[in-house]
Amino acid sequence: MRAAAIFGPRSSTRDLKPFQENSKADWLIGIPEPPSKADAVLLFGGDGTVHRHLNQLVKLRLPLLVVPTGSGNDFARALDLRRVNDALAAWKKFSSNPGNVKTIDLGIITSVPNRHEAAAPPSESPAPPDSETRYSVPGTRYYFCCIAGCGLDTEVARRANHLPRWLRAHGGYVLTLPAALLRFSPPRIKLSLCNSAEDAQFDLRADKPTTVIAFANAPTYGDGMRIAPRAQLDDGKLDVCIVDGINKLKLLRLFPKVYSGRHLNLPVVEYFQAERLRLETERPVAVYADGEYVCQTPVEIEVAPQALRVIVPSP
Repeated sequence: MRAAAIFGPRSSTRDLKPFQENSKADWLIGIPEPPSKADAVLLFGGDGTVHRHLNQLVKLRLPLLVVPTGSGNDFARALDLRRVNDALAAWKKFSSNPGNVKTIDLGIITSVPNRHEAAAPPSESPAPPDSETRYSVPGTRYYFCCIAGCGLDTEVARRANHLPRWLRAHGGYVLTLPAALLRFSPPRIKLSLCNSAEDAQFDLRADKPTTVIAFANAPTYGDGMRIAPRAQLDDGKLDVCIVDGINKLKLLRLFPKVYSGRHLNLPVVEYFQAERLRLETERPVAVYADGEYVCQTPVEIEVAPQALRVIVPSP
């Protein structure tokens, strides 16, 4: 067996040693080119590291084992890989008999032209603050493994990404919430749905000021916030959670409920499933996925069924 290893910012070849000791595999470092050079890929990192490699991983079609060593490990958690030892046990099982492989869905974000304005050149396009100045080129597709969306949570993620990694891994999202909330104003979003992934007709579902809108392939983001507690990785659907524009005091009272998933019972929360959606805003706003900046609205978001093979503790 041949295996390839990918390392995130907090990982190194030291993390690989326990996996080498329990396997007779020949090891490669980095994405295998061509794919025939490897039989599996081990990725040491969190959601951001997975996100940055998804395009290549989808093309490789190799079984992927996520070793949770990042500051946020929600994707690994959804695969029941909560600790490094869980990943090590899954690898031992795969090495002896590779039957513990599961095929799961991913989400896709596609940047689309603004129907009301001519496309602006990169130097004139509205851009999110700080370093998030990448121009949204219509037609560009971005995979995500956990959750995509925009609103207050993207502002929290932006601020958390500027924290030291050790602090981000220990309550970074909670720590940045007050400052994010202070400057946040709910954008007016227009959300339209397709009846099926093949349908070209979008029907308006929502048009209102919105605090959070999340498109979920997995139940949690922000290292354990259960924004979409009913989401499943292999059901061919995205779970959509919308939190209406509410005052900041109510929002602070709502926030703790997200960790248990009890927010779904509140009248300001709308929750449903969809395969394909279009998201528009009055002005371009940042779209994040897996805790990383992706592009700006408008976008189309859809599910990519059975797009990724993953190694899990049990089949």
